[in-house]
Amino acid sequence: MAKVGFVGLGVMGGPMAGHLLKGGHDVMVWNRTASKADPLVEQGATVASDLGQLAEQCEVIFTCVGRSEDVAEVVREMAATAKPRTLFVDHSTIEPSMAKTLYAELKAKGLAFVDAPVTGGSMGAKNGTLTIFCGGDHDDVTHAMNIMLPYTKRAERVGDAGQGQVMKLANQIAVGGALIGLCESIAFATKAGLDINQAHSMIGGGAGGSWAFENYGRMVLNRDWTPGFSVKNQRKDFGYCEAAANEIDIDIPMTELVNALLKRLQEQGREEDTTAALYEVYLES
Repeated sequence: MAKVGFVGLGVMGGPMAGHLLKGGHDVMVWNRTASKADPLVEQGATVASDLGQLAEQCEVIFTCVGRSEDVAEVVREMAATAKPRTLFVDHSTIEPSMAKTLYAELKAKGLAFVDAPVTGGSMGAKNGTLTIFCGGDHDDVTHAMNIMLPYTKRAERVGDAGQGQVMKLANQIAVGGALIGLCESIAFATKAGLDINQAHSMIGGGAGGSWAFENYGRMVLNRDWTPGFSVKNQRKDFGYCEAAANEIDIDIPMTELVNALLKRLQEQGREEDTTAALYEVYLES
């Protein structure tokens, strides 16, 4: 098997790297906060002293970091020491234009790049049931998908470089609608004096049900705001959605509304809470 590198070991990347180890891959990891690698070392991973060492030793390198500029920084640093034909696979959610830029830069150096953002949340990462939207050259995407199998429920090529990110933004728009539907519905039930456990069960079991209603709904019932997917990261993604919508001249008023409501939580110092905490914004109204 190929020597695999994994950069970014947060609530998503850590479990994903763990699945690669369980799948029998030889995995080298790196994270800005070094202690996050400790559980993976116990499972058999090796830790790179720096990004340059990881790039020198790995044939396929996965990244799961933050914003567009974070991805660009680590990929460009590794590209300087990477072996010819090294494949970079980015699981972060970034601007489609940045994915296209990195693809072109790496291709010019004899390297390869696939944008492969994921959906399914921390539970999907832990359970190995992520859906992955892949953009890039056919052979590179096929190679990446074969390695990603241990944490994949469904992975498909959706187009050329950058299109994986475009599909992820379309996904985030749908996620926003499901989130606001859940929080508005249960907040209405709460203020109307209904039994919210019964409301969640009955509405979720009918036409009003959704993945968000089932999974985020449990967080609402338990007032458990542990990410999950944080307000900060969701607002970052919505910012990319709004920018992309402007480029293709389409209005996305619902997404803009959810983003504005989540901003209230962020302004309260709750940006690390899970997005389902939006429920409490409704209770304050």
